[in-house]
Amino acid sequence: MALALSVYGGTRTLSPAEFQALWLEGRWQGVGIIAAALPTIAVLWVAIRMAGREFAEYLALNWPSGRELLRALGITAIVVLAESFVAYFVGAQGPATISDLVVVRGTGGLLSLLIGFCIAGPIVEEFVVRGFMFRGWSQSSLGPIGAIVMTSAVWAMNHTQYDWFGRLEIFVAGLALGHFRWRSDSTWLTVMVHSTLNTFLFFVMGPYV
Repeated sequence: MALALSVYGGTRTLSPAEFQALWLEGRWQGVGIIAAALPTIAVLWVAIRMAGREFAEYLALNWPSGRELLRALGITAIVVLAESFVAYFVGAQGPATISDLVVVRGTGGLLSLLIGFCIAGPIVEEFVVRGFMFRGWSQSSLGPIGAIVMTSAVWAMNHTQYDWFGRLEIFVAGLALGHFRWRSDSTWLTVMVHSTLNTFLFFVMGPYV
């Protein structure tokens, strides 16, 4: 975002409305997500190492089996389909239709949004939510079930760009992801499912200009 502001002459030359419009451009969102990924993972690594735990072990970075991946993708497809039917019948606008127009200003902007939204974003969110948070809360008095509910709620509330129905959809998807994390002991599995879901949304939430 600092790069974007420097291109436009800094914050002093932008009105609040212009600043918001700039941030809503997909190209800068993608750049922002990608740029934040490594620092976020570094903070997780430091916190986990300070606790005397191994990074990969604490975050459950275990590779899932093909059967686990297919099962998770199948359940996710059912969840998305059910949410779509509910959204249609209640006339709600879900996350997949959050915008009628996403500004990317060229193939470079489209690529940065694709990488940020479909790769960097899912990795960071799953490492933090289903990796770091789930590990700590599941080993507390909440237990695994409580951790699934809590991480889903935190994940949904963090998506402030959506309305309440959209956040409810994300909460339900979070319950499914939490279930996958618990049953498989693999955060990489939730990364793959999250990435697949975002890629699907990427191609239906456009158009891109």
